Amino acid sequence: MAKKILITGATGLVGTELKKHLLGKGYIVNTLSRKKGKDTNSFAWDVYKGIIDADCLNGVDAVIHLAGEPVADKKWTDERKKQIIDSRVKSTELLFKTIKSRPDHQIKSFISSSAVGFYGDCGDEILTEESSSGYGFLAECCKLWEDAVDQGKKLSLRIVKLRTGIVFSKKGGALPQLAKPVKLFAGTALGTGKQWTPWLHINDMVEMYIEAIENVKMENCYNACAPFPVTNKALTKALAKQLHRPVWPFNVPKKVLALLLGERVEAVLMSNNTSAQKILDAGFKFKFTHLEDALKDLYK
Repeated sequence: MAKKILITGATGLVGTELKKHLLGKGYIVNTLSRKKGKDTNSFAWDVYKGIIDADCLNGVDAVIHLAGEPVADKKWTDERKKQIIDSRVKSTELLFKTIKSRPDHQIKSFISSSAVGFYGDCGDEILTEESSSGYGFLAECCKLWEDAVDQGKKLSLRIVKLRTGIVFSKKGGALPQLAKPVKLFAGTALGTGKQWTPWLHINDMVEMYIEAIENVKMENCYNACAPFPVTNKALTKALAKQLHRPVWPFNVPKKVLALLLGERVEAVLMSNNTSAQKILDAGFKFKFTHLEDALKDLYK
């Protein structure tokens, strides 16, 4: 019998692709979003009001939790920061509360998105899943988020947290934003340009979630990043090469970025030199291990 999966945040970049891939593999997919869609497998919730259509859990084997306000699209006011955290923590709490209220549920696995921001800005230090959480708003947000997800262990669920780097896709996310200045002949490294950028091709990201559903040995947290992270400077150069544009020999100083972005500059200049060893050891096979191949595939 086909397994049924519930995806939250199913209208986002990863959720949309993931749903497509799961349906292609014969899974049944329920989705949970702010607005109920037209099909019978679509359900609505309001995280801030604590309202959810509990029928979304009917017959579900695993939950993939991707919901959360975008981190970098708006200025980080105190209110926005609260939204970013609450959308992740409260949504998780609401899901567990609903699962708990349904003693007849058959959910075995809860797979949640997290982010490499968990580690904070760590320079060149190689980050494994054993590394401690860092400092700054993003690290604080990820820590609260993961702590909320871990509460699922009390419900005897298998918990998997994928600490995601930058997911590359032409359909949205960071890549079009990174490519824009390069296309306009304004390509240049940011800050020192030495900060490490963990990245992942959208197809590998989707396959990693499917692996997390199917491989019951997977548990706890994994760095969801390709085995070879690159520096911001190398990323800018690789993009420019792919788009046949020049790169300027000077960098955009941190001060200038801070004027444009305010506190969000933290997200842009954070250095995360992540190790993919744990996910490789779990048996996951990356399709794209090198940035050049990933960009070539995306821009072909």
